[in-house]
Amino acid sequence: MEHNHSFDLQIAQELQLDTHHVANVIKLLNEGATIPFIARYRKEMTGTMDEEKIATIQKRLEQLVELEKRKESILASIQEQEKLTPELEQRIRDAKTMQEVEDLYLPYKPKRRTRAAIAREKGLEPLAAQIMAQNTNDVSRLATRFVNPQKGVNSLEEALQGAQDIMAEWVSENINGRNRIRKIFHSKGELRSSVVKGKEEEGKTYQQYFDFHEPISKAPSHRILALFRAEEEAVIKLKIKVDDDEAIHTLERIFLKNHNASSDLVQEAIADSWKRLLEPSIENEIRGFYKEKADEIAIKVFAENLKQLLLAAPMGQKRVLAIDPGFRTGCKVVILSETGALLHNETIYPHPPKSDVVGSMRKVKSLVDAYKVEVIAIGNGTAGRETEDFIRYIKFNRDITAVMVSESGASVYSASKIARDEFPDYDITVRGAVSIGRRLMDPLAELVKIDPKSIGVGQYQHDVDQKKLGESLDQTVMRCVNAVGVELNTASQQLLSYVSGVGPALAANIINYREEQGGFKSRKQLHEVPRLGDKAFEQCAGFLRIHGGDNPLDQSAVHPESYHIVEKMAKHLNVKVNDLIGNKALIGKINPKDYVEHDFGLETVGDILKELEKPGRDPRQDFEAFEFDKDIRDIEDLKAGMTLNGIVTNITAFGTFVDIGVHQDGLVHISQMADHYIKDPNEVVHLNQKVRVKVLEVDVNRKRISLSMKP
Repeated sequence: MEHNHSFDLQIAQELQLDTHHVANVIKLLNEGATIPFIARYRKEMTGTMDEEKIATIQKRLEQLVELEKRKESILASIQEQEKLTPELEQRIRDAKTMQEVEDLYLPYKPKRRTRAAIAREKGLEPLAAQIMAQNTNDVSRLATRFVNPQKGVNSLEEALQGAQDIMAEWVSENINGRNRIRKIFHSKGELRSSVVKGKEEEGKTYQQYFDFHEPISKAPSHRILALFRAEEEAVIKLKIKVDDDEAIHTLERIFLKNHNASSDLVQEAIADSWKRLLEPSIENEIRGFYKEKADEIAIKVFAENLKQLLLAAPMGQKRVLAIDPGFRTGCKVVILSETGALLHNETIYPHPPKSDVVGSMRKVKSLVDAYKVEVIAIGNGTAGRETEDFIRYIKFNRDITAVMVSESGASVYSASKIARDEFPDYDITVRGAVSIGRRLMDPLAELVKIDPKSIGVGQYQHDVDQKKLGESLDQTVMRCVNAVGVELNTASQQLLSYVSGVGPALAANIINYREEQGGFKSRKQLHEVPRLGDKAFEQCAGFLRIHGGDNPLDQSAVHPESYHIVEKMAKHLNVKVNDLIGNKALIGKINPKDYVEHDFGLETVGDILKELEKPGRDPRQDFEAFEFDKDIRDIEDLKAGMTLNGIVTNITAFGTFVDIGVHQDGLVHISQMADHYIKDPNEVVHLNQKVRVKVLEVDVNRKRISLSMKP
């Protein structure tokens, strides 16, 4: 990424941050450091900025670099046309936004043959300039001189029409005029939609938009995306309208200088410019502006939901029996070891049409005993509740926890190349059951194998800018993976690829090395992995863990570059490094100030001490089991007024979806939540949160359930 020193100051001022710290962040980013690495291991350089702030600096830096590139390209284009003046160059270089730059370029932008371009070819530009000056009342005499059949101007009317076309283009390209029209659109623009004739039945999902209007400045992001989607599907016609008279009068105040025949022609050119050029151009721009804003909000919601899902509490290393439920095709049962390895699989048929309840019970019981199963994971899709009831009915010889697990995205994983490579000899149903079991043990490690877009925790995910969505979700996965840390000797290739500084190619090399060497004994061995150089080692080492390795610090988030500090601490206390780990009393004797060095300040030393106390601590919450209400299995069982257990499955800008165990999530509209939910949904609820909800309304035919979380 290119770098210009003026960016440091500009970004620091815009974001109200220290210039020195911003300059350091930009330097680190330019050197290839990742956001998790900078936030965790370069706190002194950044003034302890969190990942959000660093990401904001990165985004703004990218925008400014993009702006500079565009300026250079525009200046080269105008220079080529031999129309670049020192004043114009200065104005372009001083422009602060992309919009300002594009406005300045508009008159010089190569265009298709417009009406104005054709009129210029006919030599009518001087006539347009004289009329635009509005100094004459006798426009006919003025225009007669430009009638020239050889140039294609056959009459007075044609000469005046051509001049008007040129004036209309001048009006539409005037920066002042464009800015004033933009202001009107932003402050008074109205979204107006009407149904396309004959689409009433096909598009009834969008019925509320068949005859709809709302100020665009007040429209929430989800409504803007819904309207754009309905338009895309050709169900509605959509316009952003402002008052024509107000727009034309605004332009007249800029361009009308007199009251004479010339001014009358200018007035006509203004009206034509508005309708034919300016209105469609600015409307298009305003659409883009609000679409981008709506995308941003939707992407943010999606990223936050994904983060909560990835950081859901893990059950941990347990022997698991996982079930992918089904009726006709039976329930696929797998046994997984504590590390998630597939030990056994088979199919049982406890439900209709076979209804082999007794045989299925006997089979499950014998598997639980034979493999010393501790937990049973049940997918929450088709036949999920029925399978849960069946499992809870079995009398096991010891306490067994049965947990419903979200299947969202499991089918995507089971059909993927990753799953086929992992289990080439098993079919989709076995892979699906394995995914359900592993998702309970460690949601993060399993969910990284699925394209985040397939997990289904956002709104209008297919309508937003796919590149920006992909980048945001990738960054979210990366932050979550690095926040938790990754076990080097057991992590999958997908999980490793999200580690700071690694990526897919190095992840594959790490796996190959691990298989050849029979595992890693120390972080130092990473240097032996092909193509993993010093820079990659610096970025990834602190986030990779080795339990039971040669160096006890390798299981912690202490970076190898700081090992010498811990060794110094141990030496001063006359103990081994191993004795320090987890020993609160010994750690309490350490004065952090004694270990501050040039590159390692109090913040870093403080982090080291926290890590020594709880090495490799997992930031995720402890696992809690959850049960739906036993008597509620189907939407028909619901009645208004019931209060039920639920689990949050999705958070959107208009409300929260809650699974209450009836195969159809209910919606808690924002009006049925705490008041401050509207400002920040994630302050009130988070994904996988266990909640109590009240049933307000049930529409069985449309499969809609309205819920409330109000006390």
